[in-house]
Amino acid sequence: MLKEGDFAPNFLLKCTEGSYHSLYSFLGKRVVIYFYPKDDTPGCTKEACGFRDDYKEIRGKNTVIIGISADNIDSHINFKEKHKLPFMLLSDPDYVAARKYCALKNFLGFNLRKIKRCTFVVDEKGKIMKIFNDLNVDSHSKEILDLL
Repeated sequence: MLKEGDFAPNFLLKCTEGSYHSLYSFLGKRVVIYFYPKDDTPGCTKEACGFRDDYKEIRGKNTVIIGISADNIDSHINFKEKHKLPFMLLSDPDYVAARKYCALKNFLGFNLRKIKRCTFVVDEKGKIMKIFNDLNVDSHSKEILDLL
């Protein structure tokens, strides 16, 4: 189980732009990694649009936003275009990053193949500053701004 102060696990996932990104390529910046269950569902859309609306302020704090779900790249591209999301969406169809971050739903001690909603804020050196497990999609981006 990851905890605040731990080094954030690295990952290499495909982005909507077609390239691959790793967490470590953002060393020197803070990174908001938010895991979400599914593109274009009500809660996930509210959360993403909150980040979109606060994007300039968050980015102005030397911070990158990365959204991760198991949806494929085509789904991510449609979601990103439909809601004019200015940040990266990464595809984790094999749950590689989700497993590393303990971001899979758990039922009776078993990890299900479904990503749970959670966010990790990583500092410039790659350490986890804050973990959000119980979050409100309507105000989550404001919580992130307050933290930064």
